[in-house]
Amino acid sequence: MASAQQLKALIKSHIEGDETHFYSIAMQMAAHEARLGHGKLAQELRALIDEAKKNKPSTSSANKPIPLAKPRGELSSLLHASYPKLRMSDMVLEKGIEERFKKIIKEQRQIVKIRSYGLTPRKKLLLIGPPGTGKTMSASVLAGELGLPLLVVRLEGLITKYMGETAAKLRIVFNAIAESRGVYLFDEFDSIGSNRGQVNEVGEIRRILNSFLQMIEQDDSDSIILAATNHPGILDYALYRRFDDVIEYSLPDKKLINRILKIRLSAFKISKLPFQRISEEAEGLSHAEACKICDDAIKDAIIYDRDKVTANDLLELVAERKKFLNKQGLDS
Repeated sequence: MASAQQLKALIKSHIEGDETHFYSIAMQMAAHEARLGHGKLAQELRALIDEAKKNKPSTSSANKPIPLAKPRGELSSLLHASYPKLRMSDMVLEKGIEERFKKIIKEQRQIVKIRSYGLTPRKKLLLIGPPGTGKTMSASVLAGELGLPLLVVRLEGLITKYMGETAAKLRIVFNAIAESRGVYLFDEFDSIGSNRGQVNEVGEIRRILNSFLQMIEQDDSDSIILAATNHPGILDYALYRRFDDVIEYSLPDKKLINRILKIRLSAFKISKLPFQRISEEAEGLSHAEACKICDDAIKDAIIYDRDKVTANDLLELVAERKKFLNKQGLDS
């Protein structure tokens, strides 16, 4: 028999007009009945779904964006909702990472077909790497490509000093994950996923991690769950096997920085720039810092009525940023 969560999600997806989610849940229910040995019922459910899809008016689209989620009540203090418009073309990623995200997007677009075989598309991702390398932006791109809302978990609302309260709030978040399809991001994930064996770790943090491990393992929703951290070394080892993919980001090399500069500066007039030299000078900066340097150079050109961005503009900003990082002890 279908679980209460599945029934609630089925009704909610129908009300919201999220056809893809509706069919996917229905396929989950059929697969569940088949595993229980109810072959006839499973076959009847699949036949009904196929018939409904065949008779659906052609104006319907499987990729139609679902209505923007608007968390209410206690959930509004736990989730921040947005509807990103970013696409893969807006990001500059190392080729291996880019290919993995393209595969995830393809699987998500074929979610109903994959579910019909009793399988699950990749949907639980752990993103690790230095700050500014594209982890949070990747969540926005996934949401934008799939027409889904991005819901960022508010850690300040989730983590409290009262025993048991954080785990209860975590349950509210996972109920939302099950009921409303979206891309859910746990940023700065090390705050709840740190190693249970650390000597300075308090019992409540261990209980929170145990709760998270149980909830993410039990999750069978169509939502995408992302956890991002700059400190993978302090994560509990048990977390890694709960995720379908662990994607590791790194600082861009000269080739990637070159691409970032060209794409970021393409909307403004530029003089003939020695991109190779600038990229060499900028090596060691993150994706976000390289983008900021381009933006600052364009803003300076606008403010001072210069019609072009020059090599000197960019090289001065690179040197200034590297000097700051050296002072902070952050230079790679």
